Amino acid sequence: MEIQSNFSLKNYNTFGIEASAKQFVAVHSIAQLKTILSANKNEKKFILGGGSNMLLTKDIDALVIHIDLKGKKTIKEDDDFVWVESQAGEVWHDFVLYTIDNNFGGLENMSLIPGNVGTTPVQNIGAYGAEIKDTFVSCDAMNIATQEMKTFTNAECNFGYRESIFKHEVKDQYIITSVVFKLTKRNHKINTSYGDILAELAKNNITEPTLKDVSNAVIAIRKSKLPDPKELGNSGSFFKNPIVLKSDFEKIHQKFPEMKYYEVSETEVKVPAGWLIEQAGFKGKRFGDAGVHKNQALVLVNYGNATGQEILAVSKEVQKTVFETFGIHIEAEVNVI
Repeated sequence: MEIQSNFSLKNYNTFGIEASAKQFVAVHSIAQLKTILSANKNEKKFILGGGSNMLLTKDIDALVIHIDLKGKKTIKEDDDFVWVESQAGEVWHDFVLYTIDNNFGGLENMSLIPGNVGTTPVQNIGAYGAEIKDTFVSCDAMNIATQEMKTFTNAECNFGYRESIFKHEVKDQYIITSVVFKLTKRNHKINTSYGDILAELAKNNITEPTLKDVSNAVIAIRKSKLPDPKELGNSGSFFKNPIVLKSDFEKIHQKFPEMKYYEVSETEVKVPAGWLIEQAGFKGKRFGDAGVHKNQALVLVNYGNATGQEILAVSKEVQKTVFETFGIHIEAEVNVI
């Protein structure tokens, strides 16, 4: 393991922001991770996965530890289910394709989400009617201070909408090293409840979709709406869809009857943030090299040389205008560093 100084993180964040780390090291095993943590107990540390859910607004004045643990395997199975373990450094989309190739069901709706497996529980990532919590069994994590390993069960993770214990109670205390998922081997629960998926399947004359069909449909939809980070810097959806009390929403809806919404409980509705941003006039709008994507208003983009501060300024302007227009606050899903 080589610790490098003043290391550029431009290729380690999907926004493609130029920022540097005071020190940088990539770890490829649990033993290496333990060694680095124990040898640098008094150093400030910053844990880096796939770099897909963060906006760097400054240089990182710390030891950046890039988690590059690889490997995946079946650890248990019965007639109906299989328990698959993936190391944290595996690319999420590659892992999803691996499960589909083996006819393991449960992750297909989350195809093409950027990032690595180890960070998926932190955000409880989700798309097209599926979330990590639906198939997540447990994750192993290393305590940064003591280097002791701990297993977190599904219940212990306190999953919510883009929320988990790793964003709150144990934030910055643990590094996730591997994740276990329980997936179906047969009687797959094919989820085509989102209209976009049904439309994509119908376009291809598919009436009885397989796991691969659903994955291909999701990939096609995401490619049509979302820019490839390798071609245009972005971090996927920048904002969460806001959840609003029905009592408040009814007043807003009277003023904006065309506003879309989805019921999430007896007392709350979810409003598509992309619709709010588009109606506020930001879709496709550019501010120098920072802007809002032309096909999906939820996505902020770096057209080349935008700084993290410039992208952050666009996000704040979007939040301000949406609130002034609709009285609804939209939160960033991306971690601002």
